[in-house]
Amino acid sequence: MRPITLFTGQWADIPFDEMCAKAAEMGYEGLELATWGNHVDSHKAANDMGYCQSIKKSLEENGLSAWAISIHLCGQLVCDVYDQRHYGFAPSSVAGDAKAARAWAIGYTMDTVKAAKNLGINIITGFMGSPIWNYWYSFPQTTQEMIDTGFQQVVDAWTPIFDEMDKYGIKFALEVHPTEIAFDYYSFVKLLEAFDYRATLGMNFDPSHLIWQGMKPHLMIRELPDRVYHVHMKDAAVTLDGLNGILGSHIEFGSPKRGWNFRSLGRGHVDFEAIIRELNDIGYDGPLSVEWEDSGMERFAGGAEAAAFAKKVNINPSMGAFDDALKAD
Repeated sequence: MRPITLFTGQWADIPFDEMCAKAAEMGYEGLELATWGNHVDSHKAANDMGYCQSIKKSLEENGLSAWAISIHLCGQLVCDVYDQRHYGFAPSSVAGDAKAARAWAIGYTMDTVKAAKNLGINIITGFMGSPIWNYWYSFPQTTQEMIDTGFQQVVDAWTPIFDEMDKYGIKFALEVHPTEIAFDYYSFVKLLEAFDYRATLGMNFDPSHLIWQGMKPHLMIRELPDRVYHVHMKDAAVTLDGLNGILGSHIEFGSPKRGWNFRSLGRGHVDFEAIIRELNDIGYDGPLSVEWEDSGMERFAGGAEAAAFAKKVNINPSMGAFDDALKAD
């Protein structure tokens, strides 16, 4: 049975020991570790085995394991077009300095690779950023050469990082997500092609970012079965009412006026039944990591409810045909 874990990115304000206890109390079997806030310091974990042992001890004392560690924030800075929205993703000492922030991000990402090795983790989840996200609408007019150049910039920036991952047998699971170089099926395939289908690069499958784009998320699994390296369990509800749209209307998350919102697991429109059956079909046995985001719900109640929902939907594949018992001797 696939383990049910909790991504700690949205909980990183809570001290790590307390987070472990709370996660166990909510019913989780492990954590997908955030590398910011009060959780894992990648630089320390890359250089201090005693610190790594303290992380493992906190997990073990609460009956938890860790299969993945996240670089969502530092990874975003590696290739993004830098502005004030990124200031909180890196130390305040580099705020406002795009070159310094990018250098820090690359260094911290490299540290996370070593931290993963020291912690016995072989999957790194996260973002890569995009130098061309602002081209998505193709106006002002955007040429194919501009798009191709952007993809090549990502390949150039991430190849040394992937080389470091390969040294330790670590895979990178990109969360296919708007604002990333790969945000839907075709852009992810283009990214795979740009990397010549390098085995280091796979997908952190997260249906919540696909459904509001009009996609059927489970088909990403069917079409790219060998690239599903990690799975996020996250829900979203599309509530188009004739006045709003899928672009969000510059309205904050949580407002019922938005055309879509993230919802606590099981309270949105994602077809998790279809997703689990596709995962069964490809033999995925890794974690189902709950990424809990719902601006309209208290998070501890939501986190516990989400753990229970994930366990309920996490059916095992059949060991035979349902009508095998009808066969004669």
